Amino acid sequence: MLLELRAENYAVIDHAIAGFGLGLNLLTGETGAGKSILIDALALLLGGKASSDVVRHGADKAVVGCVFEMTPGAAVVLEANGIDVESDEILLRREIGSNGKGRVFINNQPATVGVLRQLAPELALVHSQGETLGSFDQAQQRLLLDRFGGLSHEGVAAAFAAWRETSERLEELESAEQDRLRMADLWRFQSREIEQAGLVAEDEDTQLEAEKRVLSNAEKLYAAAMSAHDLLYESENSAESTLGSALKNLEELARYDDRFKEPAQQLAAAKAAVEDVDAGVREFAESVHSAPGRLEEIEDRLAALDRLKRKYGQTLAEVIAFGAEAARRLAEVENRDALLVELKARQAQEAEAYVAAANALTAGRTEAAARLEKLAEAQINDLAMSVCFKVKVTPERSPEGWTQHGWDDIECLIATNAGEPLKPLHEIASGGEMSRVMLALKVTVEEAAGSSSGRKKKVPLPRTLVFDEIDIGIGGRAAEAVGRKLKMLSKGQQVLCITHLPQIAAFGDQHFLIEKTEKRGRTQTDVRRMDDVERVQEIARMLSGATLTETSLKHAQHLLQSSR
Repeated sequence: MLLELRAENYAVIDHAIAGFGLGLNLLTGETGAGKSILIDALALLLGGKASSDVVRHGADKAVVGCVFEMTPGAAVVLEANGIDVESDEILLRREIGSNGKGRVFINNQPATVGVLRQLAPELALVHSQGETLGSFDQAQQRLLLDRFGGLSHEGVAAAFAAWRETSERLEELESAEQDRLRMADLWRFQSREIEQAGLVAEDEDTQLEAEKRVLSNAEKLYAAAMSAHDLLYESENSAESTLGSALKNLEELARYDDRFKEPAQQLAAAKAAVEDVDAGVREFAESVHSAPGRLEEIEDRLAALDRLKRKYGQTLAEVIAFGAEAARRLAEVENRDALLVELKARQAQEAEAYVAAANALTAGRTEAAARLEKLAEAQINDLAMSVCFKVKVTPERSPEGWTQHGWDDIECLIATNAGEPLKPLHEIASGGEMSRVMLALKVTVEEAAGSSSGRKKKVPLPRTLVFDEIDIGIGGRAAEAVGRKLKMLSKGQQVLCITHLPQIAAFGDQHFLIEKTEKRGRTQTDVRRMDDVERVQEIARMLSGATLTETSLKHAQHLLQSSR
């Protein structure tokens, strides 16, 4: 859900903030007030093309920003691009300089427009005069159909991943013979070199470094150990001797008074601890003193390990892994013929599994498409249109057309006038018609998803839908139908809509007024959320014009009551 949208020095906006809520968010205002500017700002934050023309006259840069609720899909995109997921919200900010240069920030971390475009399908879908075509591509049409049919492509994705992995191994194994033999010699050398090094543990170098530090200071450490031994055990007044004498006295006291039994036991334990420490100190001193050639051995071994790490990895674990991979590749080359037979058999089995899964998905999509086109056509024609609508499912069964989503091309086709041939949606001339088609499709899909038994897994859709200029060329009952459909759609996901019609505006859960004012000799656009009284006045203005009448006010109140 879109929580907040802000713009600064953007077009005619000096500084504006809009906080949106659940359900249907309506934006209205006088013609030319700048309603679509906010939608354009949101489109920029979803990866739209920027231009220095949007920078307000006299400003160095325009800044647009927004806050969305975090979604699991958005979190995956951020992590894949090395951006921290810091909370349950995601902050997008984009700066456009008057010199044409721009910057992007996500969660206050530098990012790129490409990342914004990756995030867009997870956060919002904009249906406006300029954005509809790019937003509703074939991938979105496929998602819509799969959601309508409650179809999942997890089985297809798993089969595709297995088939592709085997195919890539086959392709690698069937590469040019000369390259294969040359690489075999290299892998044989690498594998042998790492094997002959006799690596005993992934942390061998760390252990040797620690031992080297001890041996490099052998004389000093030996002297310290022997001095500790003398103080603990050997000298006339050693700790062991002193504790022994004190223990005898306490044991004598304990024979006559029980209160000294526990102190005597504590002192005996302390004496035993001193003896254990002394034994460890003596053992350490003997080991340091008895290994005169060990330091040279360690230095030679560390030098050999460093050479391996420079060639095969930053750590010994990476070196060991590199050697294992080289040995595997060498084994593949040396057993190439047998492995080719095995891989081809496996590839055939995996291809068969993919074909079965993809065919099942195609059948499900074809059946769902037949139902969707009938329901969607009725919904579209409720919105002052007379169309013929089809959903075309075209399987591309050759391996070149295989994907993790199946092999189907999904395309929505429409004829907006009787007798005309069906054409792809992007060939519709009117942006308003396109938005209404999108609305009807979304409503059809959400109604089907809402009435589902719950056994089928829903395919996720963007959580925020934006409609601009959806009411062009309609009025009366058609306008009311659009309003009801928007209201129905907003029960399942957040909807933002710019409208000029009071019949639609009355259905809003939140109503924002976009107004143009003049301050200090400059024109600027402001946005604010209206209370109930202001809503009545705004809807009355939309009914009667600038001059409010008693009749228009009553009509506005009636529209609001009816919408509830």
